[in-house]
Amino acid sequence: MPPTPPAEPRPLVPPPASASVRALSFSAAAALYAAARPGYPPGVFAALEEATGRPLDALRAVDVGAGTGIATRELVRRGAHVVAVEPGDGMAAELRRALPGVPVVRGDGNHLPLADGVADLVTYAQSWHWTDPARSWPEAARVLRPGGILALWWNVADHEVPWVAEQDSRIRRHLGADHGVHAVPAPGDASRAVGLPTKGTARHRLPWSRRVSIRTHLDNLASHSAFLVRDGEPARADRRFLTEEGARLRELFPDGTVEERYVVDLTTTAV
Repeated sequence: MPPTPPAEPRPLVPPPASASVRALSFSAAAALYAAARPGYPPGVFAALEEATGRPLDALRAVDVGAGTGIATRELVRRGAHVVAVEPGDGMAAELRRALPGVPVVRGDGNHLPLADGVADLVTYAQSWHWTDPARSWPEAARVLRPGGILALWWNVADHEVPWVAEQDSRIRRHLGADHGVHAVPAPGDASRAVGLPTKGTARHRLPWSRRVSIRTHLDNLASHSAFLVRDGEPARADRRFLTEEGARLRELFPDGTVEERYVVDLTTTAV
């Protein structure tokens, strides 16, 4: 039987009333998402091998909430046998286009359309917060073989970088205090925040960066659900905000290139 989930998991933002709308909002912007969103550093995949005790090319993996396949691609490139699970039409279509050899199953983490004990590794890259941990944790445990690993991770903007922190403050003022573009666990409290048991759970924080054009950086911001769900005047206000943000960035980075700084927040737990 799957392990007993924690009694009162604390979900991440957004609140349940808007979660399904926001989770599916990415499909309409799948191409933008694929082009602008950051990938993940090699340390993430080294940590997965450490957690499982096996090389990725020996593992059967399920990537849940796979989106356009950003994490899926890296798992496949390292030899893992991957099944992708994705609920959104547009995202699934983009994933199939980019990775035609990867099976894509339509579904979500609360009801995995997979048999018991079929995976050595279940991953959620940027997607666990769209689930109800009281359902998604037992589902992941059911799909995993004994000794398997559930891995959750997020790219978190590094707020120790002054311009990143200042930009996040502007975004929160624009969208509302509870609607930044990085919904993540509380520092130092990852396992409880994402609804996992503490036994057998480990946390890793992996700093990294990428250099992109200002245009790509703005597209990255625009691909977050907090922007995607808005229409009418709010959407027009968002376009004005992003135009003004571009002007600020061109003053800060006159060569037109931004170094986006991240810390990957990775949590693994054993079944």
